[in-house]
Amino acid sequence: MDSDGRKIGEVAEQTGLSIRSLRHWDEVGVVSPSGHTPGGFRLYSDADVERILLVRRMKPLDFTLEEMKEFLDAADRLRGDAGDGQASATIARFEDETRIRLDRLRTRTAYAEEFLDLVGTLTSDPSRD
Repeated sequence: MDSDGRKIGEVAEQTGLSIRSLRHWDEVGVVSPSGHTPGGFRLYSDADVERILLVRRMKPLDFTLEEMKEFLDAADRLRGDAGDGQASATIARFEDETRIRLDRLRTRTAYAEEFLDLVGTLTSDPSRD
């Protein structure tokens, strides 16, 4: 990355997210770029991109934008002050919730795979010819 940061299009391409999502996340305060060009274009640092990737990882688990912001705020507080008990409790709560949501997601994935197998048996059934 150059010292001035990456523009939103580059970040969108790198992260697989839409420019619209990145703009929305900035507007609601989930992940804001660290800088702007003199013309007002957003410039994202490496740390900003890491935050974006973290949020992207939370999306499949159906965390709301408010929950994502809460998690990021707690992570920032924990990094800034290792003794922040409230931040530690928030992170622990998210860890527990993530395990629950991941189990649900795995179940849904298994159902989807079973369905795909069933569809495959219908299309390969020789009695249908």
